[in-house]
Amino acid sequence: MNLTNYHSHCLFCDGRADMEAFIRFAISQGFSSYGVSSHAPLPFNTHWTMEWDQMDNYLAEFNHVKDKYKDKIEFYVGLEIDYLNDESNPASTSFQKLPLDYRIGSVHLLYNDKNEVVDIDVSPQVFRDIVDTHFAGDLDRVIKMYYKRQLRMIELGGFDIIGHADKMHYNSECYRPGLLDEPWYNELMSDYFATIAQYGYIVEVNTKAFDTYKTFFPNKRYFPLMKELGIRVQVNSDAHYPERINNGRKEALQALHEAGYRSVVERHADEWVDVPIEL
Repeated sequence: MNLTNYHSHCLFCDGRADMEAFIRFAISQGFSSYGVSSHAPLPFNTHWTMEWDQMDNYLAEFNHVKDKYKDKIEFYVGLEIDYLNDESNPASTSFQKLPLDYRIGSVHLLYNDKNEVVDIDVSPQVFRDIVDTHFAGDLDRVIKMYYKRQLRMIELGGFDIIGHADKMHYNSECYRPGLLDEPWYNELMSDYFATIAQYGYIVEVNTKAFDTYKTFFPNKRYFPLMKELGIRVQVNSDAHYPERINNGRKEALQALHEAGYRSVVERHADEWVDVPIEL
């Protein structure tokens, strides 16, 4: 049933349970492979990222849990690493030297005109306030800035999976209904996914918001384009609670199948492999 998940947060960042709780729940649900991917440290303190002084403990706890349940599930360790700037991103030496099984590259942060870091991974109303307050209501500029940062992250590399590839699409559509049908936006997205295909990254279908907003990241309207471009995909839940590790999986697999996909990428025996979609 393609029961795998590689985007998962625990108590080392903003997750709501320890690693073992996630693994025990995954085993109870029949998962064959699972990965933990805490938010990687940033150059400043936040409430949602790890701190560097916890990295050794993070890796040690992973190894303990992996060994404890080695006969029941494949367990892998990664990090979700933000592109902040050319000094702090997935390709940075500090992240590359870590003994990780994989890395997720994501963009959550932008810089405003005062060179202040602004988090745009927020609710639709907070996003509206941020666009109006920090960017003078210029939604187009915010969108272009976001994808420019995505493209720079893609160019620098150092990761395996692109996390929630168009995370801001829902908030942007709430800000300006009809945005996703505007020609310039369609062209932007076509060029974006073509670049992803060129570099060969795995794109996750992130199901975290499905139960709340009935959407995936990326939006399912791009699944046929992604298939045409030869982009490999996997379904991840971006879970912060153990009981949510399987949210939206069935619907995501169905949508991928309808778009022409017949396989998803899973990690088995320390390799990324294409596994047929089972509905």
